[in-house]
Amino acid sequence: MVEIKNIKSMAIRFDISNGLSPDRDSKKRMLSDMDGMYLDNIALKEMISKQDILVYEFYELGIPEEPGHIAFGTTILYPGKVGNEFFMTKGHFHSIQETAEIYYCLKGHGFIVMENPNGITEMQEMNPGVSVYVPPRYAHRSINVSKKEPLISFFAFRADAGHDYKTIETKGFRKLLVEYDGKPKLIDNPKWKL
Repeated sequence: MVEIKNIKSMAIRFDISNGLSPDRDSKKRMLSDMDGMYLDNIALKEMISKQDILVYEFYELGIPEEPGHIAFGTTILYPGKVGNEFFMTKGHFHSIQETAEIYYCLKGHGFIVMENPNGITEMQEMNPGVSVYVPPRYAHRSINVSKKEPLISFFAFRADAGHDYKTIETKGFRKLLVEYDGKPKLIDNPKWKL
């Protein structure tokens, strides 16, 4: 049996209107942090050369990365597009692949795209009040399809699960969500690598 370290309880405030916390600093991902994540990397480089803007931010709250603890926080994904692809989070598997995660949408409109190692892709729509369960063994990323407002979600998962961003950075997702005729459409990713 693994002993859980004795830590004190904590209370952290999150503003429901913007997802931000006055108690902690967020981790920020700029456009330059998304190099290689979008289909149209030329458009991405042009955007970065004009202004390296904030794509999303999230909270890592320092919960011990040990069995028995739950990591949680908010993700604030801002509106925008690179070419015809919506702003998105990098996406990740968990290092412990048998880990599920919960997302609860506080504000905005978007989707969570999920993919397992066997190539099965699922997509769930996010609107305020919608909770999405991401099953174990699924990589997942959030995508903001709103033109004006951020997609704000609360998340929770086992704290010892870790994050595997490298697989997504190297291979990408098999499917991409793009704007087509003014609507979101899931397409095959021509840059996906086996």
